[in-house]
Amino acid sequence: MNFSDKVVARVLEIEVDLYQAYARIIYETDTEALHDFRIALRRLRSLLNPLGMNEACSTLNGAAAEAGRLTTPIRDLEVMAEELQSHGLLRAAHARRLAVSKSYRSLDKHLIIDRLFEAFSDWPATFRLALLSEQSDGLKARTTKRIGKQLRRLSDALNDPGHDRHEIRLLVKRARYSLESFPKLLPVPPELMSGLKQLQGALGDWHDRHQWCLKAQHEADLHPLVTEWGTAEAKALVEAERVISSLGGRLSKFLGKKMLLEHKQHGYVTHHWSNCAQYLAYV
Repeated sequence: MNFSDKVVARVLEIEVDLYQAYARIIYETDTEALHDFRIALRRLRSLLNPLGMNEACSTLNGAAAEAGRLTTPIRDLEVMAEELQSHGLLRAAHARRLAVSKSYRSLDKHLIIDRLFEAFSDWPATFRLALLSEQSDGLKARTTKRIGKQLRRLSDALNDPGHDRHEIRLLVKRARYSLESFPKLLPVPPELMSGLKQLQGALGDWHDRHQWCLKAQHEADLHPLVTEWGTAEAKALVEAERVISSLGGRLSKFLGKKMLLEHKQHGYVTHHWSNCAQYLAYV
C-alpha cells in the first residue's frame, strides 16, 4: 500500500470512529463520548494539514474545524463539571451537567455535523483526483518537509525566552499531533516525544486554570476554587518553564543531527566546498 492509499485508509477509519462517538453523544451512553469525538477530529486535522493539499482537503478540514469549534464549549462544561464534582461542589457540578445534556441533544442532526459527514463522502474521490497531477512519493516527501518545518518553528519558539507561552502551547500541540499521525516520516526519539507530551500537559494545566480564574469573575459559584486554581496555575507554569529549558536544547540538537544526516546522504557535506570552488573558477 503506497503512501496516498494509507492516508485514505486512515481517513476512513477516523470517519467510522466519528460516527460511533457521535451516536454515543446523541444517546448519552457515556461521559467519554464527546472527548472521543473531539480526539477523532484532532486526528483527522493532524492527518490532513501536513499534506498541504488545500484544494483537495480544505472542505473536509474546514468542516472538522467547525465541528471542533461547535463542541469546544460543551467539552469545557464537561471538564468544569468534573472539576467541581471532585471538590464536592455538587450543586454547581449538577447545573453544568444539565447544560451539557441539553447541548448533547442540540447536536442531533446539527447542520455543522451533517456538513462534516457529507464532506467525508466527497473527500476520497476529490483527493485521488488531485493526486493525478502529482506522484505519491512527492506527496510523502512534501509532508515530511512540512512536519520538519513545524518542528523548527517549535524549536525556535522554545529557545526564545520572550516567546508567548500561549503560542508555544499551540505549536507543541500541532507538532506532536503531526508526529503521531505520521510516525514513520520523521522518527523522533521516545524521550523527545515524552518531553513534548509533558510540555503540552503542563501548558494545558496552566491554560485551563488561567481560564477558570477568568470565568470565576462572572460565575459566583466558582469563587471557592479561585485561590486553589491560582496556586495550581503558577505551579503548572513553573513546571512548563522547566520543561521548556530542557526541551529547547534537545529539540535543536535533534534537528541539527537530522539536517547533517540529510546533507551527508545527498553528498552535501563532502562535496559542497569543492563544488563551490569549481563554480567560482568557472565563472
